[in-house]
Parts: sequence; C-alpha cells; structure tokens
Amino acid sequence: MTQQRFRKEHIVTSVVAVIIDDQERVLLTRRSIPPFKGMWVMPGGKIDLGEPIAVALRREVDEEVGLAVEVGDLIDVFEHVTPGEENCHYIILFYRCWPMHTVVNHNQDEVDEAQWVPRHELARYPMPDGTRHILTKVFPDLNCPVGP
Repeated sequence: MTQQRFRKEHIVTSVVAVIIDDQERVLLTRRSIPPFKGMWVMPGGKIDLGEPIAVALRREVDEEVGLAVEVGDLIDVFEHVTPGEENCHYIILFYRCWPMHTVVNHNQDEVDEAQWVPRHELARYPMPDGTRHILTKVFPDLNCPVGP
C-alpha cells in the first residue's frame, strides 16, 4: 500500500467563527486565497502554537473582517483532507460567535468580499462541505445539503 504524501508534516488545526447577528444573518466571506479560493466561508484561520483557541478566533476574525466578537460554545469539529497538489489535513473547530457590531471592513489580501447573509439565502452560496455541515447544525431546517 502506498503512503499518501502531505505538503505539511502535521495536521493543521483551525478555528472558524459562526457569526450570527440579531436578525439571524450569518457573516460569510468569499476567499481570495487557498484553501477554498472563490468559495464562501466563515471567518477563521490557523491557531498559532501556544495561542488559546478563543484568542486565535478573535484574532482571525479581526484580521479578516475587522470585527470584534464574543466567543460562545463549540458547535462542531470538521475534518478536511484536501485532494491534489495541496494535500493538507485540516481539523476545523467551529464556534458560535456574536458580533459586537455589524460594520465589516474585510482584509482584501485574504477576502474578496464579506456579506451578512440572511439564513433563507444561505443555500445559494457556493461553499465547502464543512461550512454547509455547520450551517445545517445551526439551522436544522436549512435546505443546504452537503456534498455534490
């Protein structure tokens, strides 16, 4: 059996903020860089070595969309192995967050655009399976199937 080769010699652990405002709108960002370039995701990124999870989450949200958030409970964990040249293994921790305000100033180096999306419009956005999986956990009645 051939051992699969990975670009990095370790699993990448990331945090993602599921930011929902008082009107049940979710903050989505369209990525301008890999992974998931061109797809709609929620703000987040890698946890730095020695960095507490909540600190990493607030830092990543601030860096990507200039938003301060209150971090709530863990919603779920999603594992993603990228196919092809990237060959990375991600463990993604999704946390429920509340915005301290709703004015977004996205980082153009990482994000093409950021939008507050009403829950009834979420299914029409192209997004990775992990994002869809989490959104259906948060909104069980959402018609947002995972997979092709």
